[in-house]
Amino acid sequence: MAKRGRKPKPTIIKEMEGNPGKRPLNHNEPKPQKNKSLTPPKWLGAEAKKEWRRVVPELDRLGLYTMLDKAILEGYCRAYAKWKEAEQFIMEHGVSYKIPKKDADGKVVSIYVAQWPEVAIAKQSLDQVRAFCSEFGMSPSSRSRMSLPGDKDDDREFEDLLD
Repeated sequence: MAKRGRKPKPTIIKEMEGNPGKRPLNHNEPKPQKNKSLTPPKWLGAEAKKEWRRVVPELDRLGLYTMLDKAILEGYCRAYAKWKEAEQFIMEHGVSYKIPKKDADGKVVSIYVAQWPEVAIAKQSLDQVRAFCSEFGMSPSSRSRMSLPGDKDDDREFEDLLD
């Protein structure tokens, strides 16, 4: 049976956010080994590899890329590439196309407008991208709740200058 409620945030994310809920942190949370290779998987397409090379080094720098995160990052990169491909199709062809309805004699009696499948693909892929981004602090709102170690010291030094 599935667990109810929100899924818990990883401890590293809670620490970066300053533990806003002030609940006890799980210091026994498994700490997967850092991933040594930042190379994108060979099976990813060109656009997905390009996105991998853009985001993974930064996630690694922040300590958010471990051996266990590879599959979810592959999913993110694939969803991003699919979203971009669908959006490019929409830019070229528009969001809809016309379907003529003909009578028995072959004369057009009406025209229906239908949405390209790529519109739904773009929406679904973007929803997936957003979900993946929130997992890794890759959206403005999720980043705004984080602070890296050492950020508070910089604030104190600035506050001392104001006094």
